[in-house]
Amino acid sequence: MTAFDPDRFEDKYEHYFTELQQAYKQAFEVMSGRHDSELIHAIDQQILAESEPFYAGDGEFRIELPDDAADRLVDQDRDRLESVLVAYKSELDTQLQSVFELDS
Repeated sequence: MTAFDPDRFEDKYEHYFTELQQAYKQAFEVMSGRHDSELIHAIDQQILAESEPFYAGDGEFRIELPDDAADRLVDQDRDRLESVLVAYKSELDTQLQSVFELDS
């Protein structure tokens, strides 16, 4: 694994593409075990595919979702969807910390 450098994270897809894929995959697997797998798959494909991770500092990441994230899954209960999105973003942060070995 490439050592994490916050400055290089600005060009994350050039320097950390494999690590990002790994973190997103691990978060998907964890969330699929905790929530309805159909919902998690829909979130993964229709929302997170266009999300953007940012390094926030102090070992923390921030996941920005598309502006219309909740509108993309119109057949879902909005409160439930937003609750699962919050949990998913938190899990992504956890997995990014783990992949980049910032979770100590």
